[in-house]
Amino acid sequence: MGFIAPMAVQEKVIPFLLEDTRDLVALAHTGTGKTAAFGIPIIQQIDTSSPKTQALILAPTRELCLQITDDLSNFSRHIDGLNIVPIYGGANILTQIRQVAAGAQIVVATPGRMLDMLKRKKVNVSAISWLVLDEADEMLDMGFKDDLNEILSGTPAEKRVLLFSATMPKGIESIARSYMKKPAEITVGSRNTGAENIQHQYYVAHAKDRYVALKRIADYYPDIYAIIFCRTKIETQEIADSLMKDGYNADSLHGDLSQTQRDSVMNRFRTRNLQMLVATDVAARGIDVTDLTHIINYNLPDDIEHYTHRSGRTGRAGKSGISIVIINLKEHFRIKQIEKQIGKKFEQVKIPTGKEVCNRQLLHLVEKLKNTEIKHKEIEEFLPAVYEKLKPLSKEDIIARFISTEFNRFLSYYSRAADINVEMRKEVSRPERKSSGSGSSSGSVRLFINLGQMEKFNDRSLRTYLSDAANIPNLRISHIEVTRSCSFFEIDPGQVDILMAKLKKEKFQDRRVQIEYAEKHKSRDSQSKETKRYIKPGNSFFARKRTKDTRKGR
Repeated sequence: MGFIAPMAVQEKVIPFLLEDTRDLVALAHTGTGKTAAFGIPIIQQIDTSSPKTQALILAPTRELCLQITDDLSNFSRHIDGLNIVPIYGGANILTQIRQVAAGAQIVVATPGRMLDMLKRKKVNVSAISWLVLDEADEMLDMGFKDDLNEILSGTPAEKRVLLFSATMPKGIESIARSYMKKPAEITVGSRNTGAENIQHQYYVAHAKDRYVALKRIADYYPDIYAIIFCRTKIETQEIADSLMKDGYNADSLHGDLSQTQRDSVMNRFRTRNLQMLVATDVAARGIDVTDLTHIINYNLPDDIEHYTHRSGRTGRAGKSGISIVIINLKEHFRIKQIEKQIGKKFEQVKIPTGKEVCNRQLLHLVEKLKNTEIKHKEIEEFLPAVYEKLKPLSKEDIIARFISTEFNRFLSYYSRAADINVEMRKEVSRPERKSSGSGSSSGSVRLFINLGQMEKFNDRSLRTYLSDAANIPNLRISHIEVTRSCSFFEIDPGQVDILMAKLKKEKFQDRRVQIEYAEKHKSRDSQSKETKRYIKPGNSFFARKRTKDTRKGR
């Protein structure tokens, strides 16, 4: 299979799983060889004489589920009687039921479909010896915590639990405390840090020039093979449509695509018929492409930990990669936050000018010409006619005309291209704002929304819902608190009125969505007369009580 020497995580984990009996928490980045690290020792210790399910491996997405299944099948191709069955949504459940019934010593599953199979009593995990949670932090991000708890509660007490994760958020620590017995911890690199073989770069442009900057970057790297991350499904589709309209080999990947559409896009991307895939964080979970050259953050994620997952899509399997962020001046402080989190420095890179792009493309064309294989026998009979046609032209003329034929499009587009770089001030810090609303963090307003756990929302899904419903550029939602019947969150003061206006007529499951100031839902008696809010008759939104300031339009 091309294995020459074990990767770092394999070198540490494989001997541990063969020699020790303890549970394990392994922290390692995506693409560092974790499947072989847990897969090879488990396969070696499976009893193929018994058809019972002995190992359950849970993964966050269909793609990762299938990838793990393929890898395990390759590892065990010479082991007779070993059956590995993938269970995931979007496929015929009756076929999966038949495959499990025929005997499956190893089941690889996504949490949602696995829970469905358990409720139907079609999979028996009461006697498993191994339970693996792969990309556990991503499963929590995607809202699978309750599903995981329900699945794990039906497994035997005497089993080995292996938890693999790129980061160590509180949710992972909670699982470790609840379902693992004094687990050992193996860390490859440092906790919550970026992979060593990834360069981190940022480009600064005005918000209005963000898309132009993206195109410049794509043109500057002719062989780019990248995932471009956006915050919302709407923005993802818009950027992908614009790139395709401008002649780039690009497409989108987001939650509104059917499974058939998703499979088609991913097949084209894996075979490099697409150079750029524009995706949301959730849609990109589990994508396994080992030779990506770049990750481009068209917008920064709301949670810093998500940047680790994004950047980890490149620089996999020992290869190098570049993670790029496009920011405006106001976002510079967030680069500092990410540097502190991942323990890596970002390099500020100038957005290429039109002349630099043309020069890069021209040299790439020449290099491509230089390395073109000549099939002498196939073209020999056609050459005399070609020589005759080109006889009046000198060597220099031929080269100039060839370059012009292939290159005029770039020259025409970039001939008058402006320099869109923005000069950074010497000291850029986060602007201080007065806190608005009780309990809010500095510079934010805390709001209430009448949606919560009863509507199946968690932190992640609520953020996604608000971003997609409001469609406000650079909407930053933080400090989300989801309760049974409602939720609280914080946004920038300048976006409050816009958010309320955009969601004024929003309905969720035929019920009017209400977004109000959070202090209304605390002790009403403790509010001062000046900050008290009231509901206008006949309206669903809260308005400030008229004061001297509001009458002046402030």
